[in-house]
Order: sequence, then structure tokens, then C-alpha cells
Amino acid sequence: MKSPGTAIGPVQGTTPDQHARSRRRRRTGLTVAAVVLGGAVALTACGGGSDNAGGAAADKGKTQADVDAAAAKDASDAKIVITPKTGTTNASIASGTKVAVTEGKLTAVAMTEVVSGKAVTGAIAGDGLSWKPAASLDRGKKYKVAATAQDAKGRTVTETSSFGTVSASNSFIGYFTPEDGSTVGVGMPVSIKFDKAVTNKKAVESAIKVASSSGQTVVGHWFGSTRLDFRPQEYWKAGSNVTVKLNLDGVEGSTGVYGVQNKDVNFTVGRSQVSTVDAHTKTMTIVRDGKTIKTIPISAGSTEHPTYNGQMVISEKYTQTRMNGDSVGFAGEYDIPDVPHAMRLSSSGTFIHGNYWGNKSIFGSANTSHGCIGLSDAKGAKDPDTLGAWFYNNSVIGDVVVMKNSPDKTVQPDNGLNGWNMTWSAWSAGSALGATS
Repeated sequence: MKSPGTAIGPVQGTTPDQHARSRRRRRTGLTVAAVVLGGAVALTACGGGSDNAGGAAADKGKTQADVDAAAAKDASDAKIVITPKTGTTNASIASGTKVAVTEGKLTAVAMTEVVSGKAVTGAIAGDGLSWKPAASLDRGKKYKVAATAQDAKGRTVTETSSFGTVSASNSFIGYFTPEDGSTVGVGMPVSIKFDKAVTNKKAVESAIKVASSSGQTVVGHWFGSTRLDFRPQEYWKAGSNVTVKLNLDGVEGSTGVYGVQNKDVNFTVGRSQVSTVDAHTKTMTIVRDGKTIKTIPISAGSTEHPTYNGQMVISEKYTQTRMNGDSVGFAGEYDIPDVPHAMRLSSSGTFIHGNYWGNKSIFGSANTSHGCIGLSDAKGAKDPDTLGAWFYNNSVIGDVVVMKNSPDKTVQPDNGLNGWNMTWSAWSAGSALGATS
């Protein structure tokens, strides 16, 4: 037996067709309320009480539009937008993720990496209107976001999104030098090496801005498809500050391959130091801020293995390093595990470094090396009174070493950070944005 008050057939006084239509109306009303309220308790007009006399009286005369309007009145005014939208498969890792709300404030946002379940750290803005991750996301990962907001009347709403970030194969990154916050010499270019070939050079170069507090005009030059350097016409002005803005996020570097970086880099240009090495006199003259501060005897490359001529920039410094002829085409000719006070001048292996194994008499009198510039030094790199130690301690990355009067050719501009060996017109011609006069 059914319990009292439970309808088991057509309501008395209605036909079967009328009863069926009444049931359809009640089911429709329940469906609409569930969609509008997002799972909240249904309104009385659409509720289960319609099977009793009170409910029937309340429903009498209400249209579907009335039901919808009543449900909308109780819905939160807050509207959440999650970027990227659900289903996105190539979202940016740098700045593409954001949660924003209007007509309300965010109360909670949770973001996780789907496979590992690892939470992504982020923060709701002080005004409660937005949220974003604290750091870049990983490439080729899936994420989900759930956000809740509340309007002025305390009514809440929740939105979710699931998306994937751009894969490593469909994105590119630029590795830059010098480092953010560093102090460098006046010859230091901004050099960016991309992990994939760039065919849309104009778009990529346009997205990178380099400016100096000195007001010098800075122009880019492409060395092939994976390297872009920037420099002014003359050396940077001593004491200037340089800002690099990498606005590569979303830039299409080649077909279907997009940048994923938004990065600001700032560095300071220190004092001016240019050291000129004369292979003929076998001396090096160090000029700082326009004044000669020291002259040092050296031993440059031998007649068989001369040192490159030209302007070379110190790109790396090592208190000690191993030098093996096998790595630079001189197999079996030398292997010194503890070369002191070594500073790189070219990618192909030219260094200016301390030399403890040569006879002291060679410095200033004979060129004996395999192409490097040698200074008198001590084994172990611990004697601060040697000339090798002095020059190392008084040099910074970005200082210029000029080699002259060597029987070798001038170093290629892309062999290290040595673009100063190009005329300004030739340098500017290598920009994808057009030549600069």
C-alpha cells in the first residue's frame, strides 16, 4: 500500500493527457532550476511539494518564464572567467593562465597538475578580482582550475577549467646573456640563443626590446636562425643601465612553434676597461676609463698557431680549468688539468690565462702558445701577486681584449661575443627590422 498523500495515478478530475502534460511541466521546471542554480536547493515552485495541495496551489498560473525568472533572481551576480578555457591544448606557460571575476570577489582558487596532483602556487589579488600562478607552468602538462566567487549578497558561484600547456616540440625558449642583475664590461652584447630555429625573425626581433639609460641606439643582428645579438654602435657607456624585455609569449617563431617567455632582464655596465695585446711587442696595455693603468708582458700564439686578431669580449671566467688539445683540434699536443685564471675570448677555444709551466723568460720575449694569450702565473691559482692573478681579479665579463699585429686573421663576429668586429652598417644589415643608418 502506498503512503497517504502520494499520487499513484491521474489527479481526480483530469484526463490522462492533462496529467501527462502536468508531469512534463514539473520535470522541465526541475531541470531548469538545476542548471541555473548549479546544484543548489530547488525553488518551491519547482520542488517536490507540488504533489500536495499546497504545492499545487503555489504552481497554479506560473509559466516557464516565471520559473526561470525566479531561479535567476536567486543566482549569484558574480561571473568568473578562467583563461585558458576548457579544452585548450597549447596554453602558454608564461602568462596565459588567469582567473578573473566581475560583480563579485574570488574566495578560493585551486589549481593542480592533473597527472601528479601537485598544487600550483598562486595568489588572489588584493582587490579580490583576479588570480594568477606565482611562476611559469611546465610545458606539455595538463592542469585543472576550480574557482569560487561571492557576490555582494553572499551568493556563490563556481567555475572550472581543464587545459593543456604547449608542448616542448611546439614552443621555443631564448637563453640569454648577460645574467639579470649582473655588472659587466662595456663590450658585453645582449646575446640570445633559441632552442629552435626561427624563421619568422621579424616577429621575434620585434618582441625583444633593448634600451640603455645612456640613450644609445641598440640594434639586433641575426647569426643564423638560432642566435640574435644586440649592441650599440660604440661600446656601452660606462655606468649605464641596460634593460632587456623578452616579450616572446605567444609569438610564432616558426610555423606552429610559439614563444613561452615574458622576462625582463636588467644589467649594469661598470667601468670601461679595454686591454690591447700587441703580438709584435708581446705586451698588453690595460686602459681603464681612458687612462693606462698597467702594461703586462705576455706570450701569444706561435707562428704555427697564431692568435686571432680583433676585438674579443671576455665571456667566461674560471679560477682554474682543464685545457685539452683534443677539444680544439690539437690532439695529443697538450692536456693541462689546472690552467689558472682563465678567461674565454672565443667559442673556438681562445683564452687569456695564467701560465705556470712556461719559462718565465718567454713573457714579453716569445710567442709560444697554441693561440691563447698567456700571462705569468703560479700553479694552484693561489698567489695573488702574479700578473695572471692581477689581470683576472681586475677583469669582468664583458671587458674587451683587442689583439693586433698577429699573423692570423680577424676573429669571426659570431665566434664568441665578438660582433664588434663588424662595421655598424654590416651589423645593422643583419637586423630583420631593416638597416639603421
